Amino acid sequence: MVSKNEQPYKGKANLSVLFGDDDETDKEVKNVIPIDAIKLPTSQPRRYFDSQAMQSLVESVKADGILQPLLVRPIGDNLYELIAGERRLRAAREVGLKEVPVTILELTEQQALHIALVENLQREDLNPVEETEGILQLLSHHLDCPPDDVSRLLYRMQNDAQRSNDNVIIQEGAETVIKVFNELGRMGWESFVSNRLSLLKLPDDILEALRKGQIEYTKARAIAKVKDEPLRKSLLETAIAENLSLTQIKERIAALKTKPSAEKPEESLKNQIKVALTKATNSKVWSDPKKQKRLQKILTDLEALLAN
Repeated sequence: MVSKNEQPYKGKANLSVLFGDDDETDKEVKNVIPIDAIKLPTSQPRRYFDSQAMQSLVESVKADGILQPLLVRPIGDNLYELIAGERRLRAAREVGLKEVPVTILELTEQQALHIALVENLQREDLNPVEETEGILQLLSHHLDCPPDDVSRLLYRMQNDAQRSNDNVIIQEGAETVIKVFNELGRMGWESFVSNRLSLLKLPDDILEALRKGQIEYTKARAIAKVKDEPLRKSLLETAIAENLSLTQIKERIAALKTKPSAEKPEESLKNQIKVALTKATNSKVWSDPKKQKRLQKILTDLEALLAN
């Protein structure tokens, strides 16, 4: 699992900090509502839920109920949209609770999304992939553009900073990016671009292992350097099963590089034909009429095969 020191966002979301002292965010009501009245938002920051951790939470809810209220906002018709607390909601549904405690906030859709993104970045079990995706989502929200466009902007900012002696960045949206990273704290945008964006380019099987917390991202990046897919998958499985250290993983990768690469079947066949023709040219077979007839038949069959 990733150490907490690698997780940059531990402050609790404060509405007055996020949105100022707008009266709209001060309307906070604590209540108990039917669980069926809570709907999930269309955009969910969190994708993976550890099965063991979920089961532990389910047992806790069975014993003690929901201790921390869910955060919701009203969306009309006596329905509410979940802002924070999806694990608790899932556990409550699995246990069979009919009602759950909630904190109701009068928020716009954009404000609710912002809180959901920030709350997701405050999780104790946040892994590097989820963190990277969460930061991109947060920047996407602030810049009002898709995450892919955010990534391109960050790379352009990096190029500007590297070309300029004064670290002057001329990209539109750069000030917003810098402000978001400064407010979140601990990780600068430069470090994020250099060390985190590349994670999303890793092979799918490695990304999945990272999301599940099965392997540290430094090890994942090392394993991703193995281009042969079957070998990479095998090394990933071994690294997880045996909890290999980064040094052990690098040693195994080095050992793979020293092994002669297996020749492709088609190349091997071509070489065999070349060798056979060379032998035939220098052979005494030409002085034997019976062998010549066999060679003639083989040649006829070969020509027919090539013609098709």
